[in-house]
Amino acid sequence: MVAGCEFSVAGPGGEMHLLAYFLPPGDPAVERFLADQRAKRASRAGEIVRRLQRSGVAITDDDVRAAASGGAIGRPHVARALIARSAVRDLQEAFDRFLGQGRPAFVPKELPPVRVVTDLVRSGGGVVAAAHLKDRGVRPVLEQLVKAGVEGVEVLHPSHDEATSRRIGALAAELGLLATGGTDWHGRGAVDRPNAPLGSVDVPESWLHALERVHAGRATREVQR
Repeated sequence: MVAGCEFSVAGPGGEMHLLAYFLPPGDPAVERFLADQRAKRASRAGEIVRRLQRSGVAITDDDVRAAASGGAIGRPHVARALIARSAVRDLQEAFDRFLGQGRPAFVPKELPPVRVVTDLVRSGGGVVAAAHLKDRGVRPVLEQLVKAGVEGVEVLHPSHDEATSRRIGALAAELGLLATGGTDWHGRGAVDRPNAPLGSVDVPESWLHALERVHAGRATREVQR
């Protein structure tokens, strides 16, 4: 079992995601950071609700909190609240009409810089990789990420065709980045994200071992301090 987290950050070209592996459960610094990010997400959801109300949609903050069931609030929960209110038929319509970029209730995220997250994760012994870069998986972007503390890059992902995976994999080898992969599974009904059933992406075991070695070396140095 590898404890981890996916972080949204402000990276080269806009929002991107970082994958953190081997996060220590209950780490105080990580927990404080995540609590702050959840508060910002809740504030963003409140602004989305206000914009929906100004657009004539009958929806409340309580509707969204109920849809989130105590979890970190995001746009999919607003979409589910809209469905419950019969304002839209499904998640896709919610994003197409109201929540997607350029729509009436779209509110951009307040995102931390890449370096803030890489410092946080690495200080706790974790390992950081850039997630599903797709067309942004090019040398200039990867070089910027390496300078900001990123140690790996997601090579295998449902949104990557064979040529994309091959290109990013070759760049990873040239730049000394660890290779990772996964399904990006966010549950049934997820929108705006290509994913695949859990276990359907065949990730080489050697990639995991490489991550483990970096993590183990980092943990050893912490013990020796």
